[in-house]
Amino acid sequence: RYSTVLGHFAGVQDLAEQYGGNYETEWEFLRTVLQKNSVPEKAILREDQATYTYENALRSREVTDAAGIEVKKAILCCRNLHARRCILYYQLVYPETEFFVCPSDIEFTRENWHTKGEWIDQVLGEMERCGGQFHKILRELPADSEF
Repeated sequence: RYSTVLGHFAGVQDLAEQYGGNYETEWEFLRTVLQKNSVPEKAILREDQATYTYENALRSREVTDAAGIEVKKAILCCRNLHARRCILYYQLVYPETEFFVCPSDIEFTRENWHTKGEWIDQVLGEMERCGGQFHKILRELPADSEF
């Protein structure tokens, strides 16, 4: 996870004993995870410039286009809290792609998010980002864009 507050990858949050190390970017960390799980280097595409979700979708599209890859189906792996915003952005950037979302659970779920003040703040903050960021992105799109 890139930290906009820190201005760099915040480091390994979980399983530090398995994936410990110093990583400049989230991509470097995730490449290590994939390699340790037997994914060949040639199957790992590099996108390490994005600093936020929409930019990640845009840069991912640049990478797949440059590699001549037509993405017909894709799995988005992200935190459950972040899944809605993530799929909105990727559907916008890859309109011809069928997406499957594989969310990872964090402390709270859709059943209990409303039971703690900090969880309520996180969920409603994410909802605000969905509306605010997506509103701005849609206004910046060319009028003839398909969405």
